[in-house]
Amino acid sequence: QVQLVESGGGLVQPGGSLRLSCTTSGFTSNYYATGWVRQAPGKEREAVSCIDSADLSTNYADSVRGRFTISRDTVKNTVYLQMNSLKPEDTAVYYCYVGFVFGRAWGQGTQVTVSS
Repeated sequence: QVQLVESGGGLVQPGGSLRLSCTTSGFTSNYYATGWVRQAPGKEREAVSCIDSADLSTNYADSVRGRFTISRDTVKNTVYLQMNSLKPEDTAVYYCYVGFVFGRAWGQGTQVTVSS
């Protein structure tokens, strides 16, 4: 059974930093990517970043490029999203996912609030 558990969200002031973690279990292969999406109130879900399982290449949304960094620790089965220079518009629920051929598995989400 595939499981994803996120942590690291919270309240931070503009310009601050947070690191989200997503610990996965229940699989060891046959996935093509892991990543993060976010959803703000009243808005559509937005892809934030992902990392390819084969070549470890990364992609970022234009809105976060240069501020966010995705990384992976295969020993700990954990994917991280380091978020720096946070802005109020980054406020959202952040979800991690693992992409399989048959679809995606999702975490429960973690709230990030950027406010003074």
